[in-house]
Amino acid sequence: MRGSAGEFGVYGRSGRWRHGAAGLVVGVLLTGCSGGGGTDTEDAVDRAKPGTTASGATDAGSEAKGGDPTPGPSVSGGPDFTPDESRIPRTRGEALRLARAVAAEPGRYGPGYVKRSPYESDPGSLAVLDEDCVWQREPLPPSVLTSLTRYSELPAKGGKGPIRIAATVVVHREVDDAEWEMARTLEEALRCPEQQLSGSERITGLLSAGLPFGAGNFSSDDAVSEHGEYHSDELGGPHYYIWGQSRLDQVTVSVVGKGSKGRTEEEIDTAVTEGTGDMLAEVESELEASQ
Repeated sequence: MRGSAGEFGVYGRSGRWRHGAAGLVVGVLLTGCSGGGGTDTEDAVDRAKPGTTASGATDAGSEAKGGDPTPGPSVSGGPDFTPDESRIPRTRGEALRLARAVAAEPGRYGPGYVKRSPYESDPGSLAVLDEDCVWQREPLPPSVLTSLTRYSELPAKGGKGPIRIAATVVVHREVDDAEWEMARTLEEALRCPEQQLSGSERITGLLSAGLPFGAGNFSSDDAVSEHGEYHSDELGGPHYYIWGQSRLDQVTVSVVGKGSKGRTEEEIDTAVTEGTGDMLAEVESELEASQ
């Protein structure tokens, strides 16, 4: 566990004041941890895990069957956010438009960040963690309208390696589907404490924890965070790794940060926090009912 995480606000792209965004990304790990976790891959594999699993489990939001995760008890209340039914995406085209509006661009992480190549993942597919704890891409299940990841980095400079960041937006058909994605994330963290991202990348020593709204989380309906060590054939390792995912209504947003030589935990945490706060504010801006 790393130092304490005080609650503070972050401005998103819409200019709204977002409270506690840093707590969602970093401080969530202080509440309780378990071995496990997950991430995106270098080859455009995003971190979201909705719909079906590699073992063929039913879509998120369906009835629980043997071995499926069970969401925790509901927490009364939630963020000060009321979606407008007329603005909720119902088609894949509408969902992709929202995802492109929400997904963080390089400038949202801080000065000097640039696009990576490829810059965006295929919005018609998502990542699934298979039985061998290896990330694979699969077509979208019926419960998911779109899944989009954007890849950015702070380039190597002055003897320091790059910071690599990926921001993912997943738009589900229903709120229940998004809730099941969050629950399944924690279950998979227990199953796979070490994960293979691609042929040249892996994560070890993962710790994972979740926060519902009101339990140190005042920015989203619920949140999950993971922390571990990143290993790369290109960049060596172990290096610092952190990933955070938050849900508002039927939309989940996540940001992963991967370090390298000379990069501090603080600068990676800051980039992840900025991206998360920005995307949560933008989800509200896109879906919120007029006051």
